[in-house]
Amino acid sequence: MVSLTFFSSASSLSSSPSKIVKSSLDFELKKLGGCTKLVRNVNLEKLKNNYLFPEISRRELEHVKKHPNVQLISLGTGDTTEPIPKQITSDMSNFAHALSTVEGYRGYGLEQGDKVLRKAIADTFYGHLHVKSNEVFVSDGAQSDISRIQLLLGSGVTIAVQDPTFPAYIDSSVIIGQTGNFHEATKKYQNVVYMPCGPQNSFFPDLSKTPRTDVIFFCSPNNPTGYVASEKQLHQLVEFAKTNGSIIIFDSAYAAFIEDGSPRSIYEIPGAREVAIEISSFSKFAGFTGVRLGWTIIPDELLYSNGFPIINDFHRIVTTSFNGASNIAQAGGLACLSPVGLKEIRSVINYYKENRKILMETLASLGLTVYGGVNAPYLWVHFRGSKSWDVFAEILEKTHIITVPGSGFGPGGEEYLRISGFGRRDDMIEASRRLRNFFNTRTKHFPFLSSASNTN
Repeated sequence: MVSLTFFSSASSLSSSPSKIVKSSLDFELKKLGGCTKLVRNVNLEKLKNNYLFPEISRRELEHVKKHPNVQLISLGTGDTTEPIPKQITSDMSNFAHALSTVEGYRGYGLEQGDKVLRKAIADTFYGHLHVKSNEVFVSDGAQSDISRIQLLLGSGVTIAVQDPTFPAYIDSSVIIGQTGNFHEATKKYQNVVYMPCGPQNSFFPDLSKTPRTDVIFFCSPNNPTGYVASEKQLHQLVEFAKTNGSIIIFDSAYAAFIEDGSPRSIYEIPGAREVAIEISSFSKFAGFTGVRLGWTIIPDELLYSNGFPIINDFHRIVTTSFNGASNIAQAGGLACLSPVGLKEIRSVINYYKENRKILMETLASLGLTVYGGVNAPYLWVHFRGSKSWDVFAEILEKTHIITVPGSGFGPGGEEYLRISGFGRRDDMIEASRRLRNFFNTRTKHFPFLSSASNTN
């Protein structure tokens, strides 16, 4: 069988990001000339390459310059595309206009968030789980909260992550000083426990082989694999954390996409309030990727080893490093959680679910092995025996479609691409047509094509 010939390393589309960063840095030093006497943060020096998504954007811009007349379709970064429902934007607009009146003007709000919104989040998402409004901290998004959680944890803790994993967990751990150096051979940082999560273990770590760490980052539904942990699996995770005295940082940003009754919150598991912090967001749930609004739950029962409540320290972190989410965004968040808002949001989520279905059926029909995609907006597509950046570059060059290389999510993501269902319907249909044409005309060149079907 003839193997696919990918771009050589000389090509700008498949060049090593580390080489690009180094040459760019050398250029900037020559251009700027003199330096200060400030020594660079040693933790930032440990970071390898660009952060994944800006690197993809850089390559996208290069491609557009090379092919200025093509229609580029993004199935890559998980940005929402559909308009926010009018009921929600109307409430935001009314709040903004009221700021120009004496009666409606509002200045600084509570750093922890508007009290009415905190209660609405607790009631809407956790009403049967006994989460109290004072345990809800409203923020400007889940990614910002990941960094605030890292400030809370400090540099002296050990961490475990799913492999593959959302890169912000590891990169923020490197920046705060929790990790050792990066090993090029293994593509891993020292002092980080990488928990393999792939088809071989149903995308859930083998906890019997996982060493104890202070903190476990866990995302369900998972970004990038699209898998959701079952109730039984989360019971195992909570018991593992309790036995080891660890804390779970549970990212539930994609919970709204769960269809099969799997837990949407870690607090559905008995005992989780003693070992877990939950981070979530309005970004994918309500299309607030640009509006910026999220929340973190820290239960009163979650304690340090000396018995001190962790919520007290997070309160201090928030009041020191954050002046609170935009009051206009919070007005929008409250509108999202009204009966009308929730109904309108569900219709948008269903739109993305249909996109996901179109892509899933297309890829499976081509003989590709497709994982995920049932309880999340992401498909995790296996290209056996191939380098994910090479497959990314080949598909971009030949179809003008942006995807996300799996290796950007850790060593466990090599040979995979993440493909997103966020996008316009016409783009999903056109992307499916292009992919069919591309793979059908080049089948004999692809060793990874098989008779495999979708696996969820």
